[in-house]
Amino acid sequence: MKKLRLNRKHLCIPYSVFLLCFVVAPLLVIIFYAFTNGEGKFSIDNLVGFFTSPNTIGTLFYSLCIAIVTTIVCLLIAYPIAYILARSKIKYKSTVVLIFVIPMWINFTLRITALKEILTIIEGNLAFHPFLNTIIGMTYDFLPFMILPMYTTLLKLDNSLLEAASDLGASPVKTFIKVSLPLSLPGIISGIVMVFLPSMTNYVVLDMLYNSTYIMGSLIGSYFSAYDWHNGSMIALILLIIILVFTLFTNKYEEDDHTGRGGVKI
Repeated sequence: MKKLRLNRKHLCIPYSVFLLCFVVAPLLVIIFYAFTNGEGKFSIDNLVGFFTSPNTIGTLFYSLCIAIVTTIVCLLIAYPIAYILARSKIKYKSTVVLIFVIPMWINFTLRITALKEILTIIEGNLAFHPFLNTIIGMTYDFLPFMILPMYTTLLKLDNSLLEAASDLGASPVKTFIKVSLPLSLPGIISGIVMVFLPSMTNYVVLDMLYNSTYIMGSLIGSYFSAYDWHNGSMIALILLIIILVFTLFTNKYEEDDHTGRGGVKI
């Protein structure tokens, strides 16, 4: 009797089954509903309707605006924090990083509710714009996702490169611009991806702090709640394509950054 031997190909079977059942199959269902009408016939009316409806186009641009502003704010706050923590000689820097991560362990809705109460108290003396409330909430929620990858990248910087730049007469500012910043680009790109993509579809913050659901995620949900699976699937498919293009672009940029930078010029 022959013994059954497992190789690497056999280990891929459970993962392949999972992908087929929970990734490929749902995606095929979305594509089917996106390009069919109520009678199940092929139609591009849903695609045309997306690009001709002021509601969907306005929601798309507003979602992009929120995502871009949130990403920029998180980047401006997170990079100095990550840089100081990574380059400083603090004995318990891991504990400090943990302080930024701890809020992620708390329920998301509870955190936003607590932030809403704080903003309500502040607005008693200072009237915040609802859009500003949304950016504050998004930044509060996604800031750790920007800090962690940049901190990890900066922590791995070779100190000999910084010392070489200093020995060659480069000022601290020039050393940062020519050495530290280029070498930390992979962490910056990872942080941008981890913040930009979810902030474009996260409608809970917008709903709780802005009293509005004018964002792509809520628009998709409203169509499915109204049993309009065809328009909802088309919007979800277009949003998936946008996210895919953005991810491919950032991955290509990161690969070009690794292959094209053979050395650091001072």
